[in-house]
Amino acid sequence: MQIGNAITEKKTLDTLLQAQAQGLYSCITDCGAGGLSSAVGEMGEQLGAEVHLDRVPLKYAGLSYAEIWISEAQERMVLAVPPENVERILKIFADEDVEATVIGHYGVEGRKLKLFYAGRQVCELDMEFLHNGLPRPTKEALWDFTPRPSPAVPPRGDYNEALRKILASPNVASKEWIIRQYDHEVQGGSAIKPLVGATEDGPGDAAVVRPVLGSPRGVAISCGMNPRLGPLDPYQSALHAVDEALRNCVAVGGNLDRTAILDNFCWGNCNKPDRMGSLVQSAKSCYDAAKAYGTPFVSGKDSLNNEFQTRDGQTIAIPPTLLISAISVIDDVSRCVTSDAKEAGNYLFVLGRTGGQLGGSHYLLVEGVESGNDVPPVDLSGSLKVMRAVQSAIQAGAIRACHDLSEGGLAVAAAEMAFAGALGVDLDLRALPCEGEPSEAAKLFGEAAGRFLVEVAPDRYDAFLRCVRDVPFGELGRVTDSGRIVLRSGGKTRIDLPLADAKAAWQGTFRL
Repeated sequence: MQIGNAITEKKTLDTLLQAQAQGLYSCITDCGAGGLSSAVGEMGEQLGAEVHLDRVPLKYAGLSYAEIWISEAQERMVLAVPPENVERILKIFADEDVEATVIGHYGVEGRKLKLFYAGRQVCELDMEFLHNGLPRPTKEALWDFTPRPSPAVPPRGDYNEALRKILASPNVASKEWIIRQYDHEVQGGSAIKPLVGATEDGPGDAAVVRPVLGSPRGVAISCGMNPRLGPLDPYQSALHAVDEALRNCVAVGGNLDRTAILDNFCWGNCNKPDRMGSLVQSAKSCYDAAKAYGTPFVSGKDSLNNEFQTRDGQTIAIPPTLLISAISVIDDVSRCVTSDAKEAGNYLFVLGRTGGQLGGSHYLLVEGVESGNDVPPVDLSGSLKVMRAVQSAIQAGAIRACHDLSEGGLAVAAAEMAFAGALGVDLDLRALPCEGEPSEAAKLFGEAAGRFLVEVAPDRYDAFLRCVRDVPFGELGRVTDSGRIVLRSGGKTRIDLPLADAKAAWQGTFRL
């Protein structure tokens, strides 16, 4: 059975949830790459399938049967429905104005794929051949990692300009011009939108939607990616992507025990040994992270060979980049947390340790310093404990605001939290949990994984400490009504910036 809806994809998904709750279908997949050919072909591997292509609803007339079979038109799903449930599930879809069509059946003698169109058979293939008939290629993979520390950067009297530059850098700056092009209010199911805060234009960590409007349960959707790290250390880069996606999910109230992840590899020409070597390193990292965090990969995709030669023979390739998306079930969206500062006088804590490595950091980028490959290593077990502690504190109602530390480190997270909430922050780095003796720049802008900046109300102070007592944490300061972002270190003020200046830098890069 193929289903789809020309009105909204969300309506189709909501209807599917109703059918799932009643146990009316046994298997489902989307019509992604390859359209019906991959959806039906993959689901029918062990049984065979018969499909009547002239029953498939078309957006416009004139498509050949081959085009119908491989079309990648969006907003379509394929379901395997037991015969006794067909009438019931068709009624559900009809009641919700979601188009559903029986296009064939699974179970063909000899595990064959048979396609029919206009009364005649147009294809017959063995499923064994489709799935195993093509020999697997063997590619050469090389990866030679020689440690190359980043050069030291002379200390500054203040870091106001560095903070402004990082906030304005393309990877950090507001993407509001893109975000506003999409509708976040379909059926009013958004519990947390992509932009949050006092004027709903500050950076959020994840979105949360309620698929079933009558239920308090929700789904958190987040991502993690840093294209600056892949060329330096693809293994650590992938760990950072998984870690960031999960921290973003946890930061809004996600449940690690009910979280799944997806991968999206964007790479150059993998016929070249060095490109293939970095891809192998990244894949190994995905496996290690998924095992350590207990978060299964449920899907993914790749976009390889993003590489070409110019007329003068120059090779241009994208950096090896991994995007990780995370989805998590939330039992009660009313307990969700956003990243914007909430009230002057509340405490601010950092959880997780800060190291001295600056490899791949946005601080080195804005300083014009060529980065080494000393990417901050991800402590998988330590990061997991910190995420568990944050999850526990949010479930206990002990956290008012939570923001992960990623691109730009602590200074950027503090600035984003402040201007999103239209409140000031005043932090002293003396209590920052550290690994070794990081420089002031590393304390302010280092991008070590596994860290959060959280806001705690005075009446929840003790409850919060009980939740985080077994992980590294430091009480750095308070939310203020000063309208300024202040960070102190070594008894001196290193950053003192008005909210308006920081927000203008963050919003100005892509403003149309």
